[in-house]
Amino acid sequence: MVNKKEIARRRTFAIVSHPDAGKTTLTEKLLLYGGAIQIAGAVKSNKIQKTATSDWMEIERQRGISVATSVMGFEYRDTKINILDTPGHQDFAEDTFRTLTAVDSVIVVIDVAKGVEPQTEKLVKVCRMRKTPIMVFINKLDRPGKDAFELLDEIEKKLNLKVTPLSWPIGMGSTFKGVYNIYYKNLQLFSPGRQTIGESIRFDDLDNPELEDYLGDDAGILREELELVQGVYPSFQKEDYLSGEISPVFFGSALNNFGVKELLDVFIEIAPAPLGRESDKRFIEPDEEAFSGFVFKIHANMDPKHRDRIAFVRVVSGIFRRNTNYLHVRQKRMLKFSSPTAFMAQKKSVVEAVYPGDIVGLHDTGNFKIGDTLTEGEVLLFKGIPSFSPELFRYVVNADPMRSKQLAKGIDQLMDEGVAQLFTGKQSNRKIIGTVGALQFEVIQYRLEHEYNAKCRYEPITLYKTAWFISENKEQLEDFRARKRGQIALDKEGREVFLADSPFSLQMAQEKYPDIQFYFTSEF
Repeated sequence: MVNKKEIARRRTFAIVSHPDAGKTTLTEKLLLYGGAIQIAGAVKSNKIQKTATSDWMEIERQRGISVATSVMGFEYRDTKINILDTPGHQDFAEDTFRTLTAVDSVIVVIDVAKGVEPQTEKLVKVCRMRKTPIMVFINKLDRPGKDAFELLDEIEKKLNLKVTPLSWPIGMGSTFKGVYNIYYKNLQLFSPGRQTIGESIRFDDLDNPELEDYLGDDAGILREELELVQGVYPSFQKEDYLSGEISPVFFGSALNNFGVKELLDVFIEIAPAPLGRESDKRFIEPDEEAFSGFVFKIHANMDPKHRDRIAFVRVVSGIFRRNTNYLHVRQKRMLKFSSPTAFMAQKKSVVEAVYPGDIVGLHDTGNFKIGDTLTEGEVLLFKGIPSFSPELFRYVVNADPMRSKQLAKGIDQLMDEGVAQLFTGKQSNRKIIGTVGALQFEVIQYRLEHEYNAKCRYEPITLYKTAWFISENKEQLEDFRARKRGQIALDKEGREVFLADSPFSLQMAQEKYPDIQFYFTSEF
């Protein structure tokens, strides 16, 4: 059996939110507490690093948004914490969805002024489907925003979560004075300190008359509101949180370090240790002896100077060891890895052993695709890491004929990352890129030019949806292929895809060919 102590002290989670809710800033402050960084990059100053630690791709720095999932590991109070900072932008929801397959819990960040936003609703829906334990951090309390009770109602209605506050704000905006930690039953006051962690003053007893010296009239308001909280919301039970039945809520300001330590301290105490995963053969427990893991993300050019490509693997069971032969199940061959890496944003270090719950980066020369399984020899596949049918499509055209090879290589590698999908028309041989958001086209174009020295341009195509199709009725299949030959393409794996130009076209195909099954995710 794998060392249960090592498994028990690990926490692997994702931070998800709508863009600009403060997700990347919160990530940074967590790293600050873990000692992984000494100063917060969120402060825009020439003396300090200009960008957030987790946003390391050039286009992210220019646009100020996260477009790829960053993986960061650090130690805090004898707990190994793995944070997966996901893109908030809706155009990269597919990357976020796949990341959610690799974590055991989630922290949802909500802007106090904007409340629950559409992208947050979509992501939380995915978490609820998977019964992933959810914590909520209501951010930017140093700015004017919605009333705390009003926000909790909105979270319950829009996100369909049953909440229980584990901390409570004192004031808001310019009158914000700190948070009361309901879980530990103490009060902590903070002075705004963006670059370093501010000192806190503890009050274990709310009835202490000295409270008025610090809070004035707010002391009475705090006592009243906490009484109301206890009457309205259920008391916190760890089992309810772990089963996804209840979501603890924390208040604070990530930029000013209000409430972040409370969130982190409670998180490491109650969040789940690494969980097992379902495979096509059986359920895999984390403390099994034999190693197993799956690829949930691939990133080309983490360091453009070295043209390296890294597959991110979530370790499910056993211990992944350096220079050991493992079975690549899809390719049916053994592979050995001499320099597996652990991550601290763009900083990487070679590791000898990686435990369940950890994320290991494997240098890849093109062997991996998203969803691949690695084991010590057992033939099994982990489930639930699909590619979705794209929603936006464009023809991709070479804008520099002298760079055809670079363009082909660039598109090939970027498609492996899962940011978009490539379809090649069977009849026309034209290449079509499909994405779930318009910004991805810009990212692909930018990265092709700056990482592969290749240029492309796009041409419009009228497409409604792509659908993978299979059938045991050979007659229907041949008739469909003959009649729709101009609308059939091959995906990157060589599977046939129907390019439906309208909802009507798709509906007619489904009605006319009842024995053909059409799929809108690639996992079939």
